[in-house]
Amino acid sequence: MTNLQIAVDGPAGSGKSTVAKKIAEQLRITYLDTGAMYRAVTYKALEAEIDLNDQAALKAVVDQMTICFNQNSIIVDGLDVSEAIRTQRVTLNVSLVSADAYVRSEMVKRQQAIANGQSVIMDGRDIGTTVLPNASYKFFLVADPRERARRRLAELSAKGFTGDLDEIVADIIRRDTFDSNREVSPLKKAEDAIEIDTTDLTIEEVIEVILKAVRS
Repeated sequence: MTNLQIAVDGPAGSGKSTVAKKIAEQLRITYLDTGAMYRAVTYKALEAEIDLNDQAALKAVVDQMTICFNQNSIIVDGLDVSEAIRTQRVTLNVSLVSADAYVRSEMVKRQQAIANGQSVIMDGRDIGTTVLPNASYKFFLVADPRERARRRLAELSAKGFTGDLDEIVADIIRRDTFDSNREVSPLKKAEDAIEIDTTDLTIEEVIEVILKAVRS
């Protein structure tokens, strides 16, 4: 499958990352977790203790950092930060950082460079509209906020973290609102994307829907 490009967009907790990873394995194509890149920038900014509203400071962080993927790990400046970028502190601040115009444009450039000349599946919030507007296939995953919160809580519990379901629901709704209304590359369904409500579907069922569309 030469230059097959699949865009999977949707809000937090809709299942896009899990689905995209498994589809990449089945189709034997490259998977790119774009959300992890924004989390990496947020992590570095928090570590540097800068004001996240300071555009110049954020630019400096981005310009000085290297991001690469090694199998299922994300490496930033030579260090594996796969677990560090999934903390609640990063989660609570990633929407703000990813809304910065320079951060957004620079990450999009890096994502497009990775996709150039190879078959990829990317998941995020602006893949079908901004990163890969000419993608071969586009999907937009949605799910009920409370179901998405339950999934996020299960992920946290599996990693040894604790969380309150109602607080996670509130945070998810807040992120949805923020991401959908930001000025730069807002969370938006591409006009030619296939929408899939994953609320009552298993991961396997969602994968089946996408693979059927791709293979048809």
